Amino acid sequence: MNIHEEKNKNKFKNMRTLSKILGILMITAVISSCSNEKNADAYGNFEDDALVVSAEGVGKILEFSIEDGQEVKKQQIIAVIDTVQLHLKKEILIAGKSTIDSKVRNVEAQKLVLNEQLNSLKINQKRIQKMFNDGAATQKQLDDINSQLIITEQKIKNITTQSQSVVAEKKSLDAQVQQLNDLIKKNIIKSPINGTVLETFVKQGEFAAPGKPLCSLQNTKNLTLRAYVSETQLSQIKLNQKVKIEVDFGDTTTTKEGLIYWISDKAEFTPKQIQTKEERKNLVYAIKIKVGNKDGVYKIGMPANVEF
Repeated sequence: MNIHEEKNKNKFKNMRTLSKILGILMITAVISSCSNEKNADAYGNFEDDALVVSAEGVGKILEFSIEDGQEVKKQQIIAVIDTVQLHLKKEILIAGKSTIDSKVRNVEAQKLVLNEQLNSLKINQKRIQKMFNDGAATQKQLDDINSQLIITEQKIKNITTQSQSVVAEKKSLDAQVQQLNDLIKKNIIKSPINGTVLETFVKQGEFAAPGKPLCSLQNTKNLTLRAYVSETQLSQIKLNQKVKIEVDFGDTTTTKEGLIYWISDKAEFTPKQIQTKEERKNLVYAIKIKVGNKDGVYKIGMPANVEF
């Protein structure tokens, strides 16, 4: 073998050695990558748990200016329903209250007069009784004053009953006025939460009735993630347990902390959004996790991974 052939042979050996080393390094990298990769413990989606705001009164919708996707504040007015008829009924009741108040004053005045008469009769009765005992007054005089006393006492009882009836009537009118005030207040519909308008169901000018949905609101600053775990995983979780939530955005992943606040006590088949039929046949347990979303990154329907 000449020198040139020897050099080629050594060069070939070196290339084979280098190839083996590179192959080993690649396999090591793959194994290392697989060993470092951590699979999620559970999977789920951010669910729609919107609050539906409904009408409580009857009438034409005079104002309804919110739109889908609009942010609303708690106690912000979102709709106004016509309250003209309620106000008219209230005015009638208030007029009736004025009449009742006049009756109450008249009855109280009569009662005051009768009480004065009763006091005067009691004084005369004592005087005539003394005169009768001394022989200075007749039996008829004593009987007459006693009769007047009984009649006056009966009149006071009657006027007291009348007064109670008038007062009860006034209380009834007061209650009806309060009821109308409550209905008028309820016809001014305010947002019960800080949130986003997911969907509107009516338009300005339409007719509202009790129970008719007006819009749905979602608190997007705190979302609910509904995930699913197997029976064997139940021992790993508990209520108020903190977990890690991961959501993929293309090549990046965001991680936030969540809190388990509900664990189902009934098994169910894996939901249909799971890709394979085999996985959908498995029985799983649903859990709900509160996830803060003040930055608004997460959206309803987004899939997420859960790590216990």
